[in-house]
Amino acid sequence: MSAETVRIGVVDSGHADQQPVVADAAFRLVDQQLWMTEADRDVLGHGSRIIEVIQALAPEAAVISAQVFHDRFTTTAAQVAAAIDWLVDEGVDIINLSLGLRQDRESLRQACNRALKRGVILCASSPARGVPVYPAAYPGVFRMTGDARCSHDEISHLETEFADFGACVRPLDDSPGQSGASLGCAHLSAHLAKYVRSRQSPGLSNARDWLIQQACYRGPERRGQTNA
Repeated sequence: MSAETVRIGVVDSGHADQQPVVADAAFRLVDQQLWMTEADRDVLGHGSRIIEVIQALAPEAAVISAQVFHDRFTTTAAQVAAAIDWLVDEGVDIINLSLGLRQDRESLRQACNRALKRGVILCASSPARGVPVYPAAYPGVFRMTGDARCSHDEISHLETEFADFGACVRPLDDSPGQSGASLGCAHLSAHLAKYVRSRQSPGLSNARDWLIQQACYRGPERRGQTNA
């Protein structure tokens, strides 16, 4: 693997057997104790969809999978925080967090701060409206959502109360039934791989400026608006 390879961490439900990842691990709570174990096969399919988007749109990137969802879509701030710390230690450039927790927890906040101080770009999904979720609501984390105007290779600069950027809400095969902010987040993480690979000036503000320059749409979606 080239030293220039972009490394993207994915905190989710794991990956499908046929999806190549360079490393994986699972983070579990057992009897109130946090354990790092071998990852299981993704039985929920969500993480596999996220990784599918990233690998298709950023084929040059290496994916590292941190499993925090197992047989259902429940996790804790402690699990997500441990996953972030592990991915940072694995040398990732970007962490995709297509998830949102309702409660602000110090462990998660501090894990995000440690990652940001190491120069890791954090991309977390955020609903287009409603109450804030974490880690998207933390300072320095890119708040990503879905934007129905965007095709798979397009992004939007929203700058709303709820989200910074938007991207395609659909899976790669455009099948119905699974869409939304989590897939928008994956599309944007893949898009950011181009920024990291270009080796432009590092830093959160520079990454933000680059995303704004790449945006095909500006401002929030409006009713009746369609792709240009």
